[in-house]
Amino acid sequence: MTEVVPVSIRRATNNDWALIWPIVSAVIATGDTYSLAPESTEQAAHAYWMAPGNQTYVAFLDKEIVGTYVLRANQQGLGSHVANGSYMVKPGRYGHGIGAALGEHSLAAARAAGFRAMQFNAVVSTNMRAVALWQRLGFVIVGTVPKAFRHRQRGLVDFHVMHRFL
Repeated sequence: MTEVVPVSIRRATNNDWALIWPIVSAVIATGDTYSLAPESTEQAAHAYWMAPGNQTYVAFLDKEIVGTYVLRANQQGLGSHVANGSYMVKPGRYGHGIGAALGEHSLAAARAAGFRAMQFNAVVSTNMRAVALWQRLGFVIVGTVPKAFRHRQRGLVDFHVMHRFL
């Protein structure tokens, strides 16, 4: 890991979407970490990332958006006390602690929103950077779904379900 950089994180607004979309587009285009189809339209990605009920955040380094995450309930109704999150760091900005800052911020935001735990339903098993980050932040793999992700280069690979109490 190279130098850790200080980032500021705040709630996103619809005005931020023009700067979030290039990150989302670049991350999903690789087909190796997200279930969103690599050819997803901007409209479809916006509907997913900025959906009503989502708490969407952006991370800034100086005046540049370098990451984003979404916090939401993992399930409706009787499962709504468990949070779920999705995270993206701008390509070229990996290894500077931005993902960790987003993760730590999301845990605090989830606690503040009254969630009791956080669960990730689909961490791609070959995304070692993400698996290691979530484990450092206290998540454990509670299950693995065999061959549940169509990785663009590796074919069918597993999803991990990761969880931690808040």
